[in-house]
Amino acid sequence: MIFTFYTLGCKVNQYETQAMEQELIRRGHRLAAFDTVCDCYVVNSCTVTAVSDKKTRAVLRQARRRNPQAVIGVCGCYAQTQPEALRELGVDVLSGTGDRMAFLDALERAALQPGGPRIELLGQARQNHHFEQLPAGGLEGRTRAMLKVQDGCDNFCTYCIIPYARGPVRSLPAESAVAQLHRLAEAGYRECVVTGIEVASWGKDLEGRPALPALLDALCRAEPAMRIRLGSLEPRVVDEAFAALAAHPNLCPQFHLSLQSGCDATLRRMNRHYDTARYEQSVRLLRAAFPGCAITTDLITGFPGETEDEFAQTLDFMRRIRFAAMHIFPYSVRSGTRAAQMPDQVPVPEREARAARAAALAAELTAAYRGAMVGQTAPVLFEQPGAGGLFWGHAPNYVPVGVAGQDLHGRLRQVEITAVTEGGVTGRLLPDKP
Repeated sequence: MIFTFYTLGCKVNQYETQAMEQELIRRGHRLAAFDTVCDCYVVNSCTVTAVSDKKTRAVLRQARRRNPQAVIGVCGCYAQTQPEALRELGVDVLSGTGDRMAFLDALERAALQPGGPRIELLGQARQNHHFEQLPAGGLEGRTRAMLKVQDGCDNFCTYCIIPYARGPVRSLPAESAVAQLHRLAEAGYRECVVTGIEVASWGKDLEGRPALPALLDALCRAEPAMRIRLGSLEPRVVDEAFAALAAHPNLCPQFHLSLQSGCDATLRRMNRHYDTARYEQSVRLLRAAFPGCAITTDLITGFPGETEDEFAQTLDFMRRIRFAAMHIFPYSVRSGTRAAQMPDQVPVPEREARAARAAALAAELTAAYRGAMVGQTAPVLFEQPGAGGLFWGHAPNYVPVGVAGQDLHGRLRQVEITAVTEGGVTGRLLPDKP
């Protein structure tokens, strides 16, 4: 069987896609590009915004047009929460966020019985208390691996459907995470992204309720030559124990500290479990422990009830924190969430206008952060060529770095940063040390 994947959404989805790719290849099937004619098209779906829902449907229509006889499978959060929309599109195999190996079994069965009845594997996500261990690794052609250590969320932010799509918090035990990290190092990966749906909650379901710093300490010690990079964090997890991780030089100084709003009243309506003072405290701890670290974040504009004054507070908070990079989204109504029923819904054009204003400020902040790198030297893990004859990689702070040079894929080289560009920074390769 020739199969292909299209992945939307977060790093957890990317992680699960690479694991399914590995397993299908192990079973003797062949991986191809999504824009080719295949026997099986699989979409790993996301439902964090209405845009991601729309994208999933559009990709499925493309796949059906490309090969009307192909098996079409969908898994992930959109499939879990909105299965009826996918049934209407004639999906052959429909699975949610549960057993990925059973999903692959179903794809193989469907390929042997073309035109057979739809196969559905949709359990109750909130009843799932099992952490499904999948092989860690990277997507095809990547130099950076991913290690999923946590799944599920119990925060129930008023705008978010993910706790209903992913279920309760489940954690990978530290010893299992360390064993997978060793295998990644043996496979030649130089960097590992530690990811999960809500990584800050890692350990709350394990015996003794260990905290995230204990896991990170074990991973950094286990493979000191491998970069360890973190996914998204809640501000509440950043404390003195977290700051002590600065003793590990292989922990990347880039922290995606979830924000969503810089206004306390809006944060309360969102049911976020911190305020701007706690967020700022976390930033101070990180910058004291990791000088020059990149603080990145997500932001939602136009949340129900957000006034112009509240939005102005968010802009002021952005300036105060001086983010290195931001992902900014206009609020998207999610059916089944409390926010969808809240009064004072902000008109869509205003949500989008505020997102554009915030994005313009974020671009200024990003340029300032990158400008401060000029004249510095950074170790860059190179990944792929780009336009203009430059080869691109990432510094430890996750800023993209481009240099003129030969094929550097998978190599770690010291680079002197010389200029800021639209896509990151550029520099010159320094000679390898003898």
